[in-house]
Amino acid sequence: MDEHINIFKALSDATRLKIIWLLTNIDEKICVSEIVEVLDEYQYNVSRHLKILKHAKLVEEVKEGKWVYYYLTPIKNEFRQLIQEAIKTIPESQMNNEIQKCKRLLAERHK
Repeated sequence: MDEHINIFKALSDATRLKIIWLLTNIDEKICVSEIVEVLDEYQYNVSRHLKILKHAKLVEEVKEGKWVYYYLTPIKNEFRQLIQEAIKTIPESQMNNEIQKCKRLLAERHK
């Protein structure tokens, strides 16, 4: 039961929910600096939110060179699948500015 409680607590914050929504909808790993720019948040706050999401086992990180990228933890059970499906139902129109910024940043990274 603790795992479920940690997930709901982690998702109870708007910034953390936005981070998970972005990771769910862009289906690509992103670094802290990209999240900072997309959400217009301070680096410290984003790092703190990512730590909480990591503790809840919603995100994982991988280091590539000097960058640390975050991505969704692979789904291993029905509960996590349902949570992710629920997050996907949040309309893109509510995150339009953020998703456009994110797509632009990712396109620049891939050049």
